[in-house]
Amino acid sequence: MLHISEKVKDISSVRGYSTEEKAAEDASSDKQMPTTLEDCHKQIETLSTEVSSLKQQVKDYEDKYKRALADGENVRRRMMKQVEDAKSFAIQSFCKDLLDVADTLSAAADSVPERAEAHAESAAAALRSLHDGLRLTRAQLDQVFARHGLVAVSPLREKFDPNLHEALFQQEVEGFEPGTVVTVSKVGYKLHERCVRPALVGVAKG
Repeated sequence: MLHISEKVKDISSVRGYSTEEKAAEDASSDKQMPTTLEDCHKQIETLSTEVSSLKQQVKDYEDKYKRALADGENVRRRMMKQVEDAKSFAIQSFCKDLLDVADTLSAAADSVPERAEAHAESAAAALRSLHDGLRLTRAQLDQVFARHGLVAVSPLREKFDPNLHEALFQQEVEGFEPGTVVTVSKVGYKLHERCVRPALVGVAKG
């Protein structure tokens, strides 16, 4: 009889748990399972409440997601409008400055009589006035350009730079090193260190 009991213990040991532990598990499982109709109804109500809560959470997350999308779209539209406004106001400011230049040009042109050739003295005075007006116009124009970060590029005697200059021709010129700008046909311009118009130049041939 003792021999059979030892075999049962060995079998229980191989399975990893004792018969007492198995019985305890079965009892625990029985407790978890509803035993009456009333218990079933209670468990169903509990599960229904949990499902309703989860559905509400999902709805809340969906609402938050939709609001986030709408907010993002509103931010994007505001940013686009601000960019467009910035462009418009920058152009407006530049145009206002150029209006002063246009006024000076008009005044310079108006200073020349329509029939200046008939009056030598008045013609000479008119030409002097026109010359002074044009010089003033040029100075005003340079000031306007400088205020907006637009600077002239006149690279005479400088090394040719393909990023800032455009070579029209090459020629051998005494006193100039090869690759040096020997003449400037048209002044170039940089806007905030970015080339907006290359200077048209002639370059010394090597």
